[in-house]
Amino acid sequence: MAHLASLSVLSTAARPEGTVWRAIRTAAEALAAAQPLLRDLLLPVLKAATGRQMLIGTLAARLAHRPGDRALAAQILSSVEDAALLAETEADIAAIVSRDPANPDPLTILLNLKGFQALQVHRFAHRLWQAGRMEAARWLSSQASLVFGLDIHPGARLGQGIMLDHGSGIVIGETTVIEDDISILQQVTLGGTGRDKGDRHPKIRRGVLIGAGAKILGNIDVGAYSKVAAGSVVLDPVPPHSTVAGVPARVVRHHAAEERPAATMNQQID
Repeated sequence: MAHLASLSVLSTAARPEGTVWRAIRTAAEALAAAQPLLRDLLLPVLKAATGRQMLIGTLAARLAHRPGDRALAAQILSSVEDAALLAETEADIAAIVSRDPANPDPLTILLNLKGFQALQVHRFAHRLWQAGRMEAARWLSSQASLVFGLDIHPGARLGQGIMLDHGSGIVIGETTVIEDDISILQQVTLGGTGRDKGDRHPKIRRGVLIGAGAKILGNIDVGAYSKVAAGSVVLDPVPPHSTVAGVPARVVRHHAAEERPAATMNQQID
């Protein structure tokens, strides 16, 4: 499946529609032939006629926490109609292919990366939330939390080209905004600071890298193309093109304008 790594150099907009899903199907067919014991795992891909069906079938299978959950999840996911959703998913796949050397092909990402899977469930849940279908949105988010071990409120607004690396322990609050091309590592909290109501969670601007274990609290901006060092506690706004570190976090470096922390995944702070 190494040939699929070539997808990393193509933007979602530049690829013909459906290319990534055809590549996923081809890889699944090859894997099923080589390892027949995995065929049942691959059925959501092998039986699907479209990329949307591949995505819904895979997520429904993963969300099945109790008997009957799989069918209910598939029904709820299938009820969401939004042409932009699949394009956002493709952008997330391309981001992971380009940033994570441990997961170089789209089939592996679709089937096995819980951060990616949880993010895609959120995309459906957020659309339900916006449509006023609050209980369906909450159910999807609750199932995702049980299965994947991270918690994204369905009200949170997330862009595309996002990588939730590992995913474990990530918490994203209701009024959080995460723009495009973001990388977030495990155990990150984007939370509030008390019992305030209304707009109370962070705004993560384009191109930001948030290191493992960082806590960003309150309705504050993390400026574009900035970096939050692992283990930091951020209570004040972060300027664009800067690195913050520490408890509480302070600016320790200003970047050149062309630096792209989320893309390079460089964790150094000097």
